[in-house]
Amino acid sequence: MLSTQLLERKDVDVRLTWDLSGIFKTEKEYEEAVEEAQKLAKELEEEFKGKLDAPQMINNCLDKLKKLAQLMILAGSYAHLAVSVDQTNTENLQRRTILSNIASDIESRISFIESEIIELDEEIINQAIEESKENANYLRKIIRKKKHALLPEVEKTLSALSSVLEAPYHIYNMAKLADMDFGTFTVDGKDYPLSFALFEGKWEYENDTKVRRAAFEAFSKKLREYQHTIAAVYQTQVQKEKTIATLRKFDSVIDSLLFHQEVDRELYDRQIDLIMEHLAPHMRKFAKLLQKIHGLEEMTFADLKLEVDPEFEPEITIEEAKKYIEEGLSVFGEDYREMVRRAFEERWIDFPQNKGKSTGAFCSTPYGAHPFILINWTDRMREVFVLSHELGHAGHFYLAHQYQNIFDSRPSLYFIEAPSTMNELLMANYLMKNTQDKRMRRWVLFTLISRTYYHNFVTHLLEAAYQREVYRIIDKGGSVQAPTLNKIKREVLEKFWGDAVKINEGAELTWMRQPHYYMGLYPYTYSAGLTIATQVNKRFLQEGQKALEDWKEVLKAGGTKTPVELAKMAGVDITTEKPLLDTIEYIGSVIDEIIELTEELGK
Repeated sequence: MLSTQLLERKDVDVRLTWDLSGIFKTEKEYEEAVEEAQKLAKELEEEFKGKLDAPQMINNCLDKLKKLAQLMILAGSYAHLAVSVDQTNTENLQRRTILSNIASDIESRISFIESEIIELDEEIINQAIEESKENANYLRKIIRKKKHALLPEVEKTLSALSSVLEAPYHIYNMAKLADMDFGTFTVDGKDYPLSFALFEGKWEYENDTKVRRAAFEAFSKKLREYQHTIAAVYQTQVQKEKTIATLRKFDSVIDSLLFHQEVDRELYDRQIDLIMEHLAPHMRKFAKLLQKIHGLEEMTFADLKLEVDPEFEPEITIEEAKKYIEEGLSVFGEDYREMVRRAFEERWIDFPQNKGKSTGAFCSTPYGAHPFILINWTDRMREVFVLSHELGHAGHFYLAHQYQNIFDSRPSLYFIEAPSTMNELLMANYLMKNTQDKRMRRWVLFTLISRTYYHNFVTHLLEAAYQREVYRIIDKGGSVQAPTLNKIKREVLEKFWGDAVKINEGAELTWMRQPHYYMGLYPYTYSAGLTIATQVNKRFLQEGQKALEDWKEVLKAGGTKTPVELAKMAGVDITTEKPLLDTIEYIGSVIDEIIELTEELGK
């Protein structure tokens, strides 16, 4: 399935695509849900506007709001997922745009709910909390927002502008996935096709140095053509966030974005600073190992995705991957195993690479429907880890949705990547347990470093370090253009890699590759989640099933607790630096074992 020729969406094998009828069976059903949502919004406005002054009225209103929220989540997921597999489909784009405008109108209509409750005496809100367990967390969060609330009319205006305020993200994706045409690149007279998906799924891992570096050069050249446009879009995003932070009386954009994650600045800064300082030496050692194995005169940024054993990585079919994943995650019990089976059999997963499809992988978890997973399948064994990761998100919300209402199902963004990365570690446990082959063990350990930890502790962490510098400029009243962004990114990369890796021309444009910058302080949460997961996996290996039973209770808790409380349920204290330093030490030990195995295999 790893093809250098990207098909049109209409030409891919439908059996390998996801089936959105899991949300709405027909277009008519979707339209009826949107109409019902609009009707509910009007009813909420007519029944409760100006009347939310007593506990019973508050709870009656919130009970009705839950129904509206579910309809809008289902409709929004249906529209967004259709676009995510084909950004060139005008019918899907039109559906999403129309829904976005409807959603803005609905949000504007119902913005009075939060505004009116926020203005009440806390005593009345606390009475409403006592009278409804279902609405208690929602109301506690409203009390927490009190000092940052704006006047009702301002809140209504912001809600009405929501689709406009989300425009930077959509413009970025349109430029990246619909407009950028990478064409081909040539090496020794042979043409190779290039696209975002092909570069990130194939050419970055290419063993032939000439082809790999030529692909990087061609890819960077095309990105450079769009750098000023994407920088302007990004500047709009961060300026929007700064304006809203100031309006809500936050000292900085960072404080404003961390507020919703329910963690303080100390946890955020610690994650970035400790990894930049303590992990860098281990990763430089890893880079030098790759350089030695591949006989490279110099190690460049374009070479960092090389394999330790390029001739070994097993190829794997989707059917084979299903067996591995089912067995590897069976430690969670039969109910979780059944979810994995359903994901494959009921077409929750979209596998093919095609033109206009979002790059990478993600999991969407609409409340009231099963999860949906997007992946760009390449027939390589590493996809088992990618798919396990996304099934971690799926399993998390599959459980949370069963045990929590729509208000309480989603935890803080800080915690969101813990269940996904936990699954990657469980897959590594399973693969190592079932092999005596040193070459296979080295491959699994290498994949842990190059995919699980590199992806979350390096790629996304370096994004976070870069992002923090951008917000520091914005907080001081500055602005960011392409040259500034390039400079920041290059400095972050050079600081982390030191003299072990040459940051070649084009590496500074890496900031153009990720949509995470349009999702608040998302990048640093990958390493935060993986820190928790590493410690829970360590507990599992030492204590056995009890650790996993505790972990399942954490997953079921959804968003009813803060990240610190959720981690504590799993036996991890993230208020100290110990879990993070332990995790960095573990990464270093894995790298040392890879080096030892390489020396043994070399003999």
